[in-house]
Formats: sequence, C-alpha cells, structure tokens
Amino acid sequence: MPSASCETLLDDIEDIVSQEDSKPQHRHFARKQVVPKVRKRNTQKYLQEENSPPSDSTIPGIQKIWIRTWGCSHNNSDGEYMAGQLAAYGYKITENASDADLWLLNSCTVKNPAEDHFRNSIKKTQEENKKIVLAGCVPQAQPRQDYLKGLSIIGVQQIDRVVEVVEETIKGHSVRLLGQKKDNGKRLGGAPLDLPKIRKNPRIEIISINTGCLNACTYCKTKHARGNLASYPIDELVDRAKQSFREGVCEIWLTSEDTGAYGRDIGTSLPALLWKLVEVIPEGAMLRLGMTNPPYILEHLEEMAKILNHPRVYAFLHIPVQSASDTVLMEMKREYCVADFKRVVDFLKEKVPGITIATDIICGFPGETNEDFQETVKLVEEYKFPSLFINQFYPRPGTPAAKMEQVPAQVKKQRTKDLSRVFHSYNPYDHKVGERQQVLVTEESFDSKFYVAHNRFYEQVLVPKNPTFMGKMVEVDIYESGKHFMKGQPVSDAKVYTPSISKPLAKGEVSGLTEEFRSRLGNHLTSTSRPSATIRRGSASSRMVLRLQRLHQDCALRMSVGLALFALLCAFFVKVYN
Repeated sequence: MPSASCETLLDDIEDIVSQEDSKPQHRHFARKQVVPKVRKRNTQKYLQEENSPPSDSTIPGIQKIWIRTWGCSHNNSDGEYMAGQLAAYGYKITENASDADLWLLNSCTVKNPAEDHFRNSIKKTQEENKKIVLAGCVPQAQPRQDYLKGLSIIGVQQIDRVVEVVEETIKGHSVRLLGQKKDNGKRLGGAPLDLPKIRKNPRIEIISINTGCLNACTYCKTKHARGNLASYPIDELVDRAKQSFREGVCEIWLTSEDTGAYGRDIGTSLPALLWKLVEVIPEGAMLRLGMTNPPYILEHLEEMAKILNHPRVYAFLHIPVQSASDTVLMEMKREYCVADFKRVVDFLKEKVPGITIATDIICGFPGETNEDFQETVKLVEEYKFPSLFINQFYPRPGTPAAKMEQVPAQVKKQRTKDLSRVFHSYNPYDHKVGERQQVLVTEESFDSKFYVAHNRFYEQVLVPKNPTFMGKMVEVDIYESGKHFMKGQPVSDAKVYTPSISKPLAKGEVSGLTEEFRSRLGNHLTSTSRPSATIRRGSASSRMVLRLQRLHQDCALRMSVGLALFALLCAFFVKVYN
C-alpha cells in the first residue's frame, strides 16, 4: 500500500486544526442531526473480498520451490545449503520448474554466457508470473544492474537467512541481504557449516574451506562478489566432515576460490587442515582437493606431496596456469611466472607418481599476441594435461581487463578452436587398458547406461550398473579407454569393499538438522532419519509456534502504539477545551 506523503512538515498535532474548523463539541452536537442512509452493496463482490485474504496473509512454508545453480562447486554447495534450510522449514523442493511457486536462481559471474543464462531465466520467471529470489555471485557483485531492480537478493555470505528472504518474497515484498559476516570486526568465511542441506548427490559432500582469495586478477569478477580471503577454523571443517560420514557420505570435495591460500588469514595452512581431515576419513572413503593457484602451493610442495600420496586422498590437483606467456600473466596480475607453474607440476609428478594435474587456460586475453598463444600451445603439447578447461576470454564489466584493448572476437574464437584441437589430439588413458584398478562408485552417468567411478587418480571409470556397487570400492579390469574416461569390468572373484560408514541419506532428504536448528524452529523438527514428509509436518508445527510468537510480539507492539496515540489525543483534547 503506498505510503502517505506531505508537502510540509507539521510542528505539532494541533496544527492540523485551524481556527475555521469545527471544535470537537460542535461536532458532537451535530451528530444528533445525522440520518442513517442505507447503502446498497454488491453482495457477491463482498463475499469474494471476504474470501480472498490480502497478500500479507499468505502463509509461507507451504510453497514449492525450484532451485537452479550455475558455476563452481562452491556455488553448488551454497545451493545445497539453501535447499536444506527451505526444506527443513516446510517448503517443498521440486525438480519441476513449471510446477514451482518460486524460483531461486543461484548465479555465476565468471563468464558472460553464464550471466546470460541467468538473465534469461529471470525474464522467463517474470513472464510466467512466478515469485523469484536471486543468489550467487552476479547480484552480489552487481546489485544495481537494471534487470535486478525490484527483485529479492540474498548475498553469498547470507545464505543462512534464505528462509527469511523467501518468506518475505512470497508475501509480495522485495528483500536484499548483501552484508558480510563479521565477528568483532573480522570477516568470517560465511554462513555456518552446520546448516541443514540437501546434497545433490547423497554420497558426495562439498565443503567450502574458505571464501574469497588474496589475488586481484584483472579479469576476475568473482573477487567482486566473494571478496578477500576468509577461512573457516579447522575444528569446524573437521566437524563438518565427521557429520557427513555419519550421514553416509563416501567422498568429500574441498572447495573455495583458492584452496591453497587457506588459513593465511587465521594463522594456519592447507597442509595443517588436510592432516587433521585425513584422521577422520573412514577406510573406503576419499577426499578430493579443489583448485589452488601456483603461488600458494609453492611453499608447501613437500607436505602436499605427502598428503596426495595418502591412500584416502585422490592424487589429483587442479592448478590453473591461464597462459604460458609471462607477459600475459603479468597483465593478468597472476603473481607467478610460467617457471613457477612448471616447478609445481614437475615436483608433484615426480613425488606423486601418476598424479592427475588439471589446469585452465584463457584464450585471447587482451594484448595476447600469436607468439604468446603459441607458448601456451607448446605447454599443452609438453604436459598433455588429461583434464584441460579451455576458456575464451570474456571481458567482465567492472574489471580492469574490460578496459584493455581487446583481441578481435574472431581471433579469440580461432585460438580456442586451435587449442581444443591440440587437446583432442592425444588420448591420456590408452596406456591404462589392461590395468587392474580399485575404484569408488559414486553416481550414475548422464546417459544412465553406466555407474561412474573414480580411481586413485580421480580418473573417470565407467562400470556396469550393479546396485550393489553404488557407494563402494570395486576392483575392475580396464578394457577400453576414451578421451575423458575408461571402462572397467568388475573382477569376478574380487571382493566388493563396503566403506565403514553409515547408509547414505535418501535423495532429497535433509542433512544436518542439528539441535540448535531445531530449537530455532521451535523444537518441533523431527530427526534426519525420518522421511522428508515427516520433516515437513514437524516444521509446520514449528512455523505455528513461530507465528504465535510473532503474533504476541505484534499485539504488544500495537498495544504500545495504541496507548501512545491515546495519550497524544487526550493531550490534544485537553488543550482544545482549555
């Protein structure tokens, strides 16, 4: 309802009554001459109005919500946390977008195409007249974008308040929470790690060990959203891992904008965290490290090699190089040279035999010459990376690289094609045909024809769809290889190894309903071992408790306001009569 506005300010309530106005006693005597007039009303319309509650009376917590996430594993973890909290509160998380009452769009700002998909989804939501809440790096980094005006936004560090934002949005309000989490002025890693979540894959837990980074890369928009480095304490991360294993998880992914920089803000390091984590990994479960930039791994090479040789840690590391030209790296402000990258890779390949090194390359960065690009081609030909992420450069608004002189679009496109051709010219797994490997089965393939497993080096191995294999270690013979995978036949007399962990949660079941969270919802949520339908019934009663509490608070507030107004009116009448 629009608020009233005045052209001039009133110094006192008495200014409302002028000398020409009737005094209260005159109005009182005039009431005797009032003749009631019968008004005809449209009974049907009146009944419709009576039966249609105002928008503020919409009851949140019973709607269906569709969640779409773009981008990295950090973003996916955020999406899982938001889904878990909403489901714990009673909302139904649906996989059917058209069936949903509200869309929660969790965005990525790394590339233009990702933001384009995000923008198009917003437009589609508005065309279908659905409620919408925006999350992720795009609205956090650019909240004043025209296409975001008037829409509810939840910041990347505020995901623990997603229920509030969704509730207000369903009631027709627009809410924006974009602040930073702080403790005594010190920036925190983000929302608490023990929040409820719904894992996309019940067997895989994604743990964000820190948010933000220490770099200032000239092309990066993510820094605008995630900010500077802020790490979670080791004990909180270890507790989260323990909880995950109790809930049947058999694989943990550590993620952040730069895992190698972990702990520099809180006086610890990545190896210190990893040694604590491997102590709690059950036999048969595995840990996968996330992306680390070269500068922050150089000083820990010896320790990292020891950890990557641990039987419960995948011998896999993602180290982005971006370009093999020192000139380009300097323009990118990457804070390392090509020799640093090679030193890291060569050392790990020597100390961790068979290790998988994944890397990223940007084609067509501003100022990149053909000679610069050829250096990058030589690097790929030399190392034959089995996992290579090739990206055409996109100037992101607000970044220094967007103001630099751009390489022509056609040249960028051609270089991307040329490098892709080099990558597809070799098959990294051909020499592994005939090997016997132990693999951990965690998911189903996209075409639903196989189960997907990973060997010691986090190389993808497709195995037959035998339900007894899921979530377990299986011994297989490699009989075929492709560019991105191998195929394995289970050994007939091999023992299927069952990890010493609990049965995983059902798909869509809420994880991590702690006592603290239950008390926040009124001590009416049931335990995680019950079906999600039971959780929703329990949370419905929790909502009733919360709403009764709010009702009492509202009544108290209204009574206070009413008494104040009554006192003001009494003073007004006394002054008028005197």
